[in-house]
Amino acid sequence: MTNRETNGPVRGPAENVLEVVRTLRDGLRRSDRKVADVVLADPRRILNATVAETAEIAAVSQPTVIRFCSAIGCQGFQDFKLRLAQSLALGTPATHSVLSGSDTLGEIVGKIFDYTITSLDWARHHLDPAALEAAVEAILAAGHLEFFGHGASGIVAADAQQKFPLFGISCGAQTDSHQQIMAASMMTPDQVAIVFSNTGRTRSIIGVARTARETGATVIGVMGGDAPLARYCDIVLKVETLDNTNIYTPTISRIAALAVVDVLSTAVALRRDDAHRKRFMRMKQQLNELRFENETP
Repeated sequence: MTNRETNGPVRGPAENVLEVVRTLRDGLRRSDRKVADVVLADPRRILNATVAETAEIAAVSQPTVIRFCSAIGCQGFQDFKLRLAQSLALGTPATHSVLSGSDTLGEIVGKIFDYTITSLDWARHHLDPAALEAAVEAILAAGHLEFFGHGASGIVAADAQQKFPLFGISCGAQTDSHQQIMAASMMTPDQVAIVFSNTGRTRSIIGVARTARETGATVIGVMGGDAPLARYCDIVLKVETLDNTNIYTPTISRIAALAVVDVLSTAVALRRDDAHRKRFMRMKQQLNELRFENETP
């Protein structure tokens, strides 16, 4: 379904409306873009404004303000203001988060934490529940998991490899590109390859996905959006994060992918039988015995 004015997707009520405005801005009518610009420039001012005041600030008519609200998927001005308040509660929008050389330490802390919170919320609402369910079912049926990634995505693959043995699944995570191709080449139809690439354009990871798929293994791709990697995946998990500067992108995409790994591993663990849960609790107890509690070492 598309919006006639913007030629873009109609946005759901759960999404951060400031990021919806930022994303759809360039596709809006010229007069509607004026409203978008004042909203993005000073959202707290608009939060306390009436339709008439918003129209005056943006130098447009009141019907234009109402049309802008409809164009971004809101059911009127009051619905827009409610969603705006929810967005401001989440944290700073992307347009307010670009680092400056004059930023104080406090401003840097605020920008990075607020923007991370906002971006994670955006990623959460863009996850496909059906794809997640398919991934969980594939993992539950797998005889072995192999995780693949390079750079920041390699760190996510290593984290996944560290978690999944706790949930009764044999798994590996090769970091060397040659070892990755070797591992992918030796996979079998009862196994699952999970490939991580935020861009979905890393040639070696695409090669790994293609190789694993040729063996008959199920390939799950975790990526930031539509990308060439998706063509070689049976299941695609799009972990969409907000574009900002090169300073933010690697860290936020990694945090979002790590959160998805937690979702998958937890969902798998909760669907295991009682015997597995008992083994898991015994393992946790043994780990606790290695730690000091109230004593000082």
